[in-house]
Amino acid sequence: MTAITLAHFSDPHLAYQPQLSLLQRFSKRQLSALSWARGRRKSQQHDLLERLVADVRAHAPDHWAITGDIGNFSLPGEFPLAASWLRSLAPASQVSVVPGNHDALVALEHARGWGLWQPWMSNDDGSESWPYVRERGDIALIGVSSALPTLPLLASGRVGEAQLARLEQQLRDLGARGLCRVLMIHHPVAAGAISYRKALRDADALRAVIGRAGVELLLHGHARDARLDALAGPAGVVPVLGLPSASAVPSARDAGARWQWLRISRRDDGAGWNLEQRVRVWGAAAQAFVGAGRYRFQLPVQRAG
Repeated sequence: MTAITLAHFSDPHLAYQPQLSLLQRFSKRQLSALSWARGRRKSQQHDLLERLVADVRAHAPDHWAITGDIGNFSLPGEFPLAASWLRSLAPASQVSVVPGNHDALVALEHARGWGLWQPWMSNDDGSESWPYVRERGDIALIGVSSALPTLPLLASGRVGEAQLARLEQQLRDLGARGLCRVLMIHHPVAAGAISYRKALRDADALRAVIGRAGVELLLHGHARDARLDALAGPAGVVPVLGLPSASAVPSARDAGARWQWLRISRRDDGAGWNLEQRVRVWGAAAQAFVGAGRYRFQLPVQRAG
């Protein structure tokens, strides 16, 4: 197999000035708009996101993986704006997206919401399903949705029993074919990775699926810091890589904008996969994205138990 390179980033939170109708003010959108006005519009900068995208392009990845929170308020005007932005990155076949909690603050008609993102959240044949699967060489990208409307002041997620059942069967089938499975989800999966208010409610069930069926690598967003966690797979440790917002100005509260270049290749002995991770972070002094670490992992083949 020729090695494949992924550019992973998360939570771009595209800039959008909310103009809420009276009805829209009686929803979580009002709380999100207040949060934006009180600080998030300053701490998350569109110019910083543009610089990150330019840095990704300069590294010419084979595929872009974006793990949610494309927007902020789940307003109808945000979804076509986000679709235009996604279209500008690369051909849709080279960009895979999963939604985040800010993309599902309230229930919205599919055709006016996620349906506009179908080119970046679909199977290789163009069909829509959760999870979706995209195969690139010996790599299978599996997109899982954890985004759904929740009560005010909550930013939690849930995968759901039906999606978990489909995911387990897909992971078993892809694993039996010898593919390297890369799972994308918005919410962190490792225990204790984030506060209860923001946590994945059925993380235990998802970890159990991974423990039985296996996955080689998991990518997520949603947290304010960069994370390296580990899950138990059928044949050892599954690395979990999480990133903060791609548009966040570094501060005491936010780790700051960053992305990661991931190179996956099959080991020469056929016993697993090599993963090279290069982290790129916003350097205030340099006013540019700079290297902040280079790491190597060996990923065992996580055969289903």
